[in-house]
Amino acid sequence: MFKSVKELVEKCETENKKIHEIMLEQEMEVTGLSEADIYAGMDKNLQTMENALDEGLEGVTSTTGLTGGDAVLIKNYLKTGKSLAGPTLLDAVSKAVATNEVNAAMGKICATPTAGSAGVVPGVLFGLKPRLEPTRKDMLNFLLTSGAFGFVVANNASISGAAGGCQAEVGSAAAMAAGATVELAGGTPQQSAEAFAICLKNMLGLVCDPVAGLVEVPCVKRNAAGASNAIVSADMALAGVTSRIPTDEVIEAMYKIGQTMPSALRETGRGGLAGTPTGQRLKQEIFGD
Repeated sequence: MFKSVKELVEKCETENKKIHEIMLEQEMEVTGLSEADIYAGMDKNLQTMENALDEGLEGVTSTTGLTGGDAVLIKNYLKTGKSLAGPTLLDAVSKAVATNEVNAAMGKICATPTAGSAGVVPGVLFGLKPRLEPTRKDMLNFLLTSGAFGFVVANNASISGAAGGCQAEVGSAAAMAAGATVELAGGTPQQSAEAFAICLKNMLGLVCDPVAGLVEVPCVKRNAAGASNAIVSADMALAGVTSRIPTDEVIEAMYKIGQTMPSALRETGRGGLAGTPTGQRLKQEIFGD
């Protein structure tokens, strides 16, 4: 069993395997399930992700009215051919936003690794689908690779906004997606680790400041930022760019930053954007006194 990204990469290189293969073997060992059973479970997760982003792209609105409809706006803008970011990146963003808007509207999503960050991994995966043309099995392996990195973070740091800020949620999700994207694109395990590190470094210190304590503002748009960060970080790693700080040290830094972050900036809905005059006004309008 691997406990760090370094151990994970070393196992891949020693055994000449991909990250998803190591993760699959570990899951089989820990759960006692067969390979077929694990893939069946992952396929169910993948279908849930696909259903959510399809629903969001049709247009949803949360009960509070704080979020909804942005995924449709982005999708329609993409069709104009005028996007500055390009079709692949913006498609991933629209799908990340769509998924998180469904979460805000109390729809069914797959937490990856949390509900508040549920849009990043599927947004990136389905955004890349037209470009990389993965098989269904490839897409399931993408989830396994994402899970391998998430496993390390969850056991060495945190994936909770209440414990470590949004860096632990959207930051972790984006880094997971970045690492998995590299493997899907044909990169090496070490390049996946570099992409993960580059991506997470870009989101260190990100606070969790939900307006009115709801997983809507700014959560939905942060999923968009996470998806774009993941793809750019993956491209950097595939180009040969490396992280000066080793991946596991980046994870440790994220944990320590979360530990020193004021409670007002860790999902309490008191600081940051939640504490602005508009944030407080919206809270008053939704919940009253």
